Amino acid sequence: MVRTKIGYRLSGLVGAAIIVIGARFLVAPRAAAAGYGITTDQDAPASDPYLAAKGVRDIASGVVVFVLLAAGKPHILGRYLVAASIIPIGDSINVLRSNGPKATAYGVHDTTAAVMLATAALLLSGPE
Repeated sequence: MVRTKIGYRLSGLVGAAIIVIGARFLVAPRAAAAGYGITTDQDAPASDPYLAAKGVRDIASGVVVFVLLAAGKPHILGRYLVAASIIPIGDSINVLRSNGPKATAYGVHDTTAAVMLATAALLLSGPE
């Protein structure tokens, strides 16, 4: 039960953080892109729709965490977090493939995936 409570709290933090990151992509797309580990051409508004799409994706991913938290099914939330960890892993690969900062790829994206997987492990370790 303690593991589940910790897992729920960490899930809430992960969900909130993902929503904030997504909102940043909508409000300040170029700054958010730099934090993500990629650069955009300052004079190329064509990148803005892609950055906005990433923002919407992140917001939706965070909202799903809260929907699953409200459902009160820790195993389902844990399975979602395992599946959703593909997103920061893919983000890390994207940063590395675009010659972005390795510190961002490993320190931001891979750490996010690790936190998501550790949180999932807490949620999945309890009774179903």
